[in-house]
Amino acid sequence: MKKIEEVTLLYEISKSLNENLDLHKSIYKVLEILSNSMDMVRGTVAIRDPLRDEIAIEVAHGMTRTAMQRGRYKIGEGVTGKVIETGKAVTIPKISEDPTFLDRTASRKSAKDRDLSFICVPIKKGKQVIGALSADRPIDNVYPLKEAEKLLSVVATMIAQHVINLEKIRIEKDQLREENRRLRGELENKYRFTSIVGNSNKMREVFQMVSQVSRSNATVLIRGESGTGKELVANSIHYNSHRSKGPMVKVNCAALPPTLIESELFGHEKGAFTGAIKQKLGKFEMADKGTIFLDEIGSIGLDLQANLLRVLQEKEFERVGGQKTLSTDVRVIAATNKNLEQAVEEQTFRGDLYYRLNVFPIYLPPLRERKTDILLLADHFLEKYAKENLKDIRRFSTPAIDMMMDYHWPGNVRELENCIERAVLLCEEGVIHSYHLPPTLQTGKESGTLPAMSLEEAVENLEREMLIDALKNTRGNISAATDILKTTVRKFGYKVKKYNIDYRHYR
Repeated sequence: MKKIEEVTLLYEISKSLNENLDLHKSIYKVLEILSNSMDMVRGTVAIRDPLRDEIAIEVAHGMTRTAMQRGRYKIGEGVTGKVIETGKAVTIPKISEDPTFLDRTASRKSAKDRDLSFICVPIKKGKQVIGALSADRPIDNVYPLKEAEKLLSVVATMIAQHVINLEKIRIEKDQLREENRRLRGELENKYRFTSIVGNSNKMREVFQMVSQVSRSNATVLIRGESGTGKELVANSIHYNSHRSKGPMVKVNCAALPPTLIESELFGHEKGAFTGAIKQKLGKFEMADKGTIFLDEIGSIGLDLQANLLRVLQEKEFERVGGQKTLSTDVRVIAATNKNLEQAVEEQTFRGDLYYRLNVFPIYLPPLRERKTDILLLADHFLEKYAKENLKDIRRFSTPAIDMMMDYHWPGNVRELENCIERAVLLCEEGVIHSYHLPPTLQTGKESGTLPAMSLEEAVENLEREMLIDALKNTRGNISAATDILKTTVRKFGYKVKKYNIDYRHYR
């Protein structure tokens, strides 16, 4: 075979291996190419089973399935067994004259079929022989069998590399599946009902409603001020429903310009508008068999509201610039901090869409209406951010607790979380004090407009806080408390009396 023909042959074989991830199909294609290029009558790829210590024909060209099933060998048995045992190629000029050729497949019974040459080369993965590639071809005194043996050895190396690549792909897929299962498990744990912090009566009502609606396909409308945790509730509904294995697609309607939101939700066809250089899938298509969360639903325009109503009612839509009607099986959870009833009266929000969304409303109370949850949430965020920042901070001081309880929290849970994260970053002790909290909490109980305390008042507050913390740490032992503060018993007693602190309360 000429060098140019060999290069072309190897290129075709490489191309066929790379085009197909199915091992049997790709190897069969290789044998088919060899059959056409080197007059191969039949060819086989035998694979070693290390568990049974047996060799079996996995792929064959020019051989019946029955013959393939007969082609089983022990290690060292026959030519194929010897090649796999030694890792060395064997070429037989005429199989009818070689006693080592067993013809276990019984596919060479006639005299014509036995008047053939046989070439068998090992398939190696590193130093390990995993199989053998063999070929029958007509006897041709002019044809150089050694050259054919070298060519088959190169092909065997390419097959071995293909096997290695497929194994890597399989391992990566298994790892991705395992990672996907792990992450899904983490999401399900993260968004369990118990992961939503709160034990106030109003939050218990929310938990009960979330538990009831999760088992259904009903459209949910989550109401509440910004920062109350509407997205967290939406996640809990999805990951505790029968759609939990499907996608959870989120869209912030307020963050998208009016000209793009329709394309974002429903997708667009190529050339639908300037800049639409290719087809794009919309969020409703991506959320098929799962849930779509439409945050800030009150901000969408009237034109888009009609299309959204159609999806909710008919489960159908068209891409922007498209003619084909698409269907989707998706659950809709919407959220808003706007007064939709007022928007309906003002005709800025469609009444029919409002009633279609308001199938199962859930109201999240602001933090100022669930004061009993403030300390629970603060402790939760303290543990979270102390762990993230590798700090050993265990509690809040009494003045810090009083300050958090007195504040009206206009930013709700989100503001509380940000305050605790900031306090953890500033704190270099084991206790978060009032001076670690943001100035907005320190300068006024309601609006933050009250004048700041005087220097004398600030010093007195700090002194009182340090005295109380020392007594807490020593369980009311005055002598030990003075050691902590590096002062005398007389001075400590004077300060305790001044601030009306009863050390017996801490025993």
